[in-house]
Formats: sequence, C-alpha cells, structure tokens
Amino acid sequence: MAKLVNQNHRIQPINLFEYEQLAKEHLSQMSFDYYSSGAGDEVTLQDNRAAFARVKLRPRMLVDVSDRNLTTNILGQPLQLPLLIAPMAFQCLAHPDGEIATAQATASTGVGMVLSTMSTKTIEEVAAVREKLPNALQWFQLYIHKDRGLTRALVERAYTAGYKALCLTVDAPVLGQRERDRRNEFTLPPGLHLANLTNISGLDIPHEKGESGLFTYFAQQLNSAVTWRDLEWLQSLSPLPLVVKGILRGDDAVRAVEYGAKAIVVSNHGGRQLDGAIASFDALAEIVAAVDERAEVLLDGGIRRGTDILKAIALGAKAVLIGRPILWGLAVAGQPGVSHVISLLQDELNVAMALSGCAKIQDIDSSLVN
Repeated sequence: MAKLVNQNHRIQPINLFEYEQLAKEHLSQMSFDYYSSGAGDEVTLQDNRAAFARVKLRPRMLVDVSDRNLTTNILGQPLQLPLLIAPMAFQCLAHPDGEIATAQATASTGVGMVLSTMSTKTIEEVAAVREKLPNALQWFQLYIHKDRGLTRALVERAYTAGYKALCLTVDAPVLGQRERDRRNEFTLPPGLHLANLTNISGLDIPHEKGESGLFTYFAQQLNSAVTWRDLEWLQSLSPLPLVVKGILRGDDAVRAVEYGAKAIVVSNHGGRQLDGAIASFDALAEIVAAVDERAEVLLDGGIRRGTDILKAIALGAKAVLIGRPILWGLAVAGQPGVSHVISLLQDELNVAMALSGCAKIQDIDSSLVN
C-alpha cells in the first residue's frame, strides 16, 4: 500500500477524499474555491461523481489474477497505468513548485501529464523535468486566443520542447459562470503570472471589482469564434497529433475525428462550464460507439476511486484524466503528495481488477458493468 511520509506525524490520508479535506488547511479561501468550485448551482460538478455510483460492477470469479498488469499505451506511448493528469491552470496557487512538482510526480510514477496554457510554470520548465525520459507522455493543452500569432507561438514552443500532442479544449468559448470566483474577485496573487503568456504578450489575469479576473480574461483574449474548420489551421502548425477535449455528444465526436483528431477526451470541464450538462461518464458509451475505434477515447471528470477507472475502461475509455485530487496532493505535500495520490489510485485499481477477475487492462470489458 502506498504511503506518504509525514514529518509532522499527523493522520495520513488513505484516499483522495481525505486529501481534499486536508488541502483546505493549506489553501486560501480564494484558491480552494477556485480549484473546487463548479459553474452555477454546481449540479454538473456533483453529477460527475454521482454518475459512477449509478453503475454497478459484475465481477468474474475463479480467474487467475495472481499476476496483474496495469500498463497500457495512449497514442502509441506507454503508461504504467491508464491515467493522465488533466490540464489545470495556476498550480502554483497550491504549492510554490506548482506544475514542476506535478511533472516530477508523473515522471516518477509513469503516468501522463497535460500542461495547461495557463500554467504558472513555463512550457520549457515543465518539459525539462521529463527530458531524460524521451517516451514520457506529455501533452500541451491549448486555448486559441484572438491573437493567432500568440497561438502559433505556443504550438511552436510545445513542439520544440518535445510535447507529444496538442490537446485543444473546445468547451470554453466563454468562461462558465463560477459564482464562488466572482464572489472572491478571483485573481492571481502577487508574484504569480501566466508563465507562458506574460513574457511574450504581456497578458495576465486582471483584478476586477465584483467579478472574476479569469472571466474577464477569457472575454477579452480567447477566441469565441473558433469552429471545426480551425482544427485544420491548428494542425498545419506542427506535426503533433491533435486531441480534442470537451466532447459530450456522439455527433461532435464523429466530427472531431473527421477533422483529424487522434483522440477524444469526454469532458464537461469538471462541471465548471455549462451547469446542467450531462455527466462525462454518462456521455462515454455514446461517444465510444460513435467513434467506433477511429480514435482513442479518454474520460475526464469525477474520477476519485480505482473502481471509477475500472468502470470507465469497461465502457470503452482507453484511459482517464484526473484533476482536482492532484491539486489536493500538491497543496498538502508538494511532489510527494501528488505521487501519493497517484499511488493510491494505482493501488485501488490493482485491487479492483483482482476482485473483478481481470489480470490485465485488456481483460476489462463491458460485461463487468450493469
């Protein structure tokens, strides 16, 4: 069982929910609310978790599971378990090492990482952590800004730095109504900046009276006129494979594949965009069927247990992405905290597979879920 060395001899978190409770002690109210909140009444945020509870497991018995293998591959790259870290902005709000610590943890545990455009460490700083691991799965998440030259520069930097794919977020033409951020007048504290943008464009998160600075940034800088045809332009900028994140409909998944996407991330942005949208897990089966193996399908949203990963794979996901639990681990203990969160999920998936009669990831199929 994975353990976190605790220098203060405090109670050790043994699951991801306990990490969230501990993280509250390490974060300001504004930072915790930014990380944890959803849009509107947070109905979709809550439903992302509830969706997993609605699906039950039907385990197989008397299967030899004495030797289990959790490895898989995504877009031809190996992973020690079917897990990637979702793109999350402003990780230095949780810990001074921010995205660097997350990259170190993912490199040491053999899982993937998707770096946000709005990271508080640069593309190059994060890439340097993994440069000694040429096969490491590291993608760059992209928002298309109104300034096409800026977008082009970000893609070129990611390609030069050795990132393995571009992950285009398509569910945020405008920012969702996140009321906790508005109440807190969210902005970055002194000393933190949009590391990939301030040096080349001077862009940063403003402080807005009575409003979220991030909401204002999206309204001013991101291009809400992006359409499917822009995917062709984006792919012309580099040879990197395109991953489309934020799909919740089968017809949109088909269109993404037709426009060149090599992978689809089923996601509702962690319940932070359109409140009342379908839970990501509830949309998964339709999208897997629509894609029909023409692209790899991943699931993002609500993953908190190894059994959640098992259920997602059973319904056709090749891997899952997790977000907030990584921030809780980062806030509690920096890089060791992130590594421990990943190890907890790995241990839980290992046990869940054994108890379900699955010796390897490829043994997980739809007959396991009801």
